[in-house]
Amino acid sequence: MSLRPQRIVFDDVWGCLRQTVEKVLKLNSVRRDDWNSSFTDVYSICVAFPDPLADRLYSETKLFLENHVKSQLDEFNCYMNDMNDSESGENQLLHKYYSAWKNYSQGLEYLNYLYLYLNQQHIKKQKVSEAEILYGNGTTPLTISQEQMEIGELGLDIWRLLMIQNLGDILVKQILQGIERDRVDNCLTSKDIATIHGVIHSFVMVQDYKKKGNLQLYESLFEGKMLEASGNYFTSQASKLLQNCSVSQYMQEVIRILEEENVRAHKFFHISSIQKLKKECEDRMITDHKNFLYSECKEMVSNDKRDDLRNLYVLLKPIVDGLKELIQILLEQIKNEGAESIMNLKGENIHIQFVENMLQVHQKYENLIVETFKNDPLFLSALDKACASVINSKLSDGKTTCRSAELVAKYCDNLLKKSKSTECEIETKLSKSITIFKYIEDKDVYQKFYSRMLAKRLIHDQSVNMELEEVMINKLKQACGYEFTNKLHRMYTDIGISMDLNNKFNQHLKNVNDELSINLAIKVLQAGAWPLGPQTNITFAVPQEFEQPIRKFEAFYNTSFSGRKLSWLHHLCAGELKVSLAKKSYLITMQTYQMAMLLLFENCDTMICKEVREVLQLNNDNFQKHLQSLVDQKLLLIDTEKIEDSSVLSLNLEFTNKRTKFKITASMQKESPQQEIEQTITQVDEDRKLYLQAAIVRIMKARKVLKHNALIQEILSQSKVCFAPSIPMIKKCIESLIDKQYIERTANSSDEYSYVA
Repeated sequence: MSLRPQRIVFDDVWGCLRQTVEKVLKLNSVRRDDWNSSFTDVYSICVAFPDPLADRLYSETKLFLENHVKSQLDEFNCYMNDMNDSESGENQLLHKYYSAWKNYSQGLEYLNYLYLYLNQQHIKKQKVSEAEILYGNGTTPLTISQEQMEIGELGLDIWRLLMIQNLGDILVKQILQGIERDRVDNCLTSKDIATIHGVIHSFVMVQDYKKKGNLQLYESLFEGKMLEASGNYFTSQASKLLQNCSVSQYMQEVIRILEEENVRAHKFFHISSIQKLKKECEDRMITDHKNFLYSECKEMVSNDKRDDLRNLYVLLKPIVDGLKELIQILLEQIKNEGAESIMNLKGENIHIQFVENMLQVHQKYENLIVETFKNDPLFLSALDKACASVINSKLSDGKTTCRSAELVAKYCDNLLKKSKSTECEIETKLSKSITIFKYIEDKDVYQKFYSRMLAKRLIHDQSVNMELEEVMINKLKQACGYEFTNKLHRMYTDIGISMDLNNKFNQHLKNVNDELSINLAIKVLQAGAWPLGPQTNITFAVPQEFEQPIRKFEAFYNTSFSGRKLSWLHHLCAGELKVSLAKKSYLITMQTYQMAMLLLFENCDTMICKEVREVLQLNNDNFQKHLQSLVDQKLLLIDTEKIEDSSVLSLNLEFTNKRTKFKITASMQKESPQQEIEQTITQVDEDRKLYLQAAIVRIMKARKVLKHNALIQEILSQSKVCFAPSIPMIKKCIESLIDKQYIERTANSSDEYSYVA
């Protein structure tokens, strides 16, 4: 084969080539030599000398394709004229069209390959790019309609123009009838299914070569009518179901229909129609009857009908705002159930009941959301809102403030005190308590209660395990940050340092061959970290038995740490005193003041109250409270009903007790719980004012000038981690800082503040 252009007689070459084209298009057998020579014929025509004849080849091929499709269309018209209106006749038309289309499209693929040189060297070079169409290339471009299509594209377009535009409506009608039979009777054979699928996809494939609008024919000819017919079917099905089904049954049937339609859509339609068909079904069977679906929603939630709720969720999820009412109903149910669970709590274990009842409600609905609503964030948010609303509400016990922070702190305190529970159980319950803690708005109130309770546990060695104390502090740190637990960490650290300090002190005594008359265990606490209240100077004459050990420890401490001052908190100290009475010995745990009183009776049996008070240098209030506890235990006897200066105290030499080891609780420690709560709340209020003032100064120092509303928003944003301050409190703090000349109102505006440097 020579590649040089040659003179040719077009009619002769085309005549031979035309025979091969006809055989290829009809899928008849072609000899290999003829097939190979046809490629040469196409090339020879395209590069003919002196003028290429590619355009003429294109025109002749186009005419041939048109005549071929017209002849097939004539056969269809004759067939339809003779066809009966029977179901089998309708099926035969679709089968006949699909068979013709398969053969034509397959032959067209071979033909397009045969015309490869024409397509690549002649047609493609003439095509105008999208950029050239939009912006021009300096010459006058061809319009889209004037462009020549590749032979394969040309053949598809001819099929669209001549065959589909003439037969499209009747084909679509019969397709829809077939789909309806599939919906009603499910009686289509595999051949019928393949035929309907093939015919539908022929509407796509004839324009598949287009970069844009390749689904235009499919959508205009078939998809719109299919969706309309489907919508009518879904509407009629919904009407039938509503007449005979309950809400539960209706949902089950709709889900079944949705699943069947999804299978049907994948079986027949183009992928772009699947979601459209699904939406049509949802609109006709769900959206149009949303009120019916919601008619039993409250009952489903209140009676925990999880199967029905799961079906309702599946149906309403795709609908715009479909879940809104369900979420609101669930939220109200959680609030009502939560409020009932903590209503009218009574007894000493109210804190345990509060936390565990709320945890039970939270766990129940969290499981419901996970199992039924697929862990949907919208439902989890509703759970959070409901629990926060209940936990931060006032209990119906006559209190004017929310007690949640106090009760959760007490619950943790109860777990962390020495008990029979295992460490694993305690840690599990502590982790669950954090769930409730996170919903508390006034976290600073919790922090104040928790720090006081932690201080008591650490000072009086009541903690079940120091590791668990650290675990809990770390959990709070993860929830609220380092600043929230800073003092708690320092308290915990002080105990560890004190244990090490005691060991060093005991080693020091061994090194100098010295001994103490008593066993001494000292805790050195940082003044700023421990919530010990105002440190009032309580006068107290330390007994001689304590004097020497205390001085030795002070001397040791001063040599180890310079510049530090120890202040002894005797009212927080306790010890064990061995008392031998009535030929029986007792080991009694008591406070320092009580121990000092009993030690006065070591060398005498009777003393006057005034004398005891003056020797110990205690004020009258402390003296009476601690003495009363010894009298109540009958370790000391008194000759008057009330404690007076002239009352005579005597050691009860006949004292007996079933237990040889017990503890005396001072009357001072029996302070009213309500009084302690009120003091804590008062202190929280004061701390909040200082926190807000500091926050305002920080904000204004950074911003210099700020509008009133903007300042309020920044304060709320910064303080939300610990508490939710009221607007009146913020305004009072702003006014206080104006009075202290930290900030001032600007001259130009009354609602704008500036920082005073």
